[in-house]
Amino acid sequence: MNLDDFTRFPKVDKENMLAEIDGLPAQLQKAWELGQTFPLPETDGVRHVVIAGMGGSAIGADLLAAYAAPLASVPITVWRDYDLPAWAQGENVLLVASSHSGNTEETLSAFAAAQARGCRVLAVTTGGQLATQAQEKGHTVWQFVHPGQPRAAVGYSFGLLLALFARAGWLPNPEGDVHVAVDAMQAQQASLKAAVPTADNPAKQWALRLEGKWPMVFGSGALAPVARRWKGQISEIAKALAQFEFLPEADHNTLAGLHNPQVLFPQTIAIFLTARGEHPRNQLRARLTRDVFQQHGLEAALVEARGEGRLAQQWTALHLGDYIAYYLAMHYDTDPTPVTAIEGFKAALKKA
Repeated sequence: MNLDDFTRFPKVDKENMLAEIDGLPAQLQKAWELGQTFPLPETDGVRHVVIAGMGGSAIGADLLAAYAAPLASVPITVWRDYDLPAWAQGENVLLVASSHSGNTEETLSAFAAAQARGCRVLAVTTGGQLATQAQEKGHTVWQFVHPGQPRAAVGYSFGLLLALFARAGWLPNPEGDVHVAVDAMQAQQASLKAAVPTADNPAKQWALRLEGKWPMVFGSGALAPVARRWKGQISEIAKALAQFEFLPEADHNTLAGLHNPQVLFPQTIAIFLTARGEHPRNQLRARLTRDVFQQHGLEAALVEARGEGRLAQQWTALHLGDYIAYYLAMHYDTDPTPVTAIEGFKAALKKA
């Protein structure tokens, strides 16, 4: 599809995923404000927070953990699996069970394990089995309303957790940073919306650049989970394969793989997310690693996150990636909302 023929988008985007992406700055602001109104679980004595979730519900936890790493007074573990790690026992551990639908089997498994081990529990969900079971057991439930896909609720899955950590005193109050981030997203958005022609729209330009390519997305610090988000959105929205890598780790292994198979190099592109708020050595690594990729004959580029401060840079980079994935879907004439392969696999797993 011609990306400048944006009036055709609704014919492909039947459930209006574009509106979800356009509304993400407002969703982040709303989630932060909503998080100030819910009852807090008992937080005195908590020494470790485990956030259990999958897919779109887990990415908010990744974003929080990366943003909070240099700031938080308690460690955060993001758990994408069944049960819980052996050390997660007792009331000094808070399990945050995050499931958009409330029916994610891995998260329900972690929720059951936390109850059996005497952990404190907070459920973050729109409803489902998680809300019902948590309420029956007397646990705190933060229930929000979002009828769309879990990946489109990333503002909630992050903003509610950020509010929890701020109100519990585990983070310095980030309210000012949230406002700066929302303003930066909206300012950047002026050049990313569907009506902006490709010649002036960086997201559309990137989408065309990714056509027929295998994207490798690299990030560090607060941008590491953004690299993961870009990969997930390219797969779920554009129905295309991609991968994510973290710096500095990739410099200790991935670089050694830039020799074979060379037949794939023309179809590969490496994207390095960077920002002024990242560690100076990681900013340097992003530039130098890009150079090494280029020297080996692979297409590689830097993407500089916009905004002032780590939170704004994290969220402007994330928002840009969402738009890129959407326009790539439009270019492929692919409906960005349904995830038939995932739903089919879940059905087969349940049947088995």
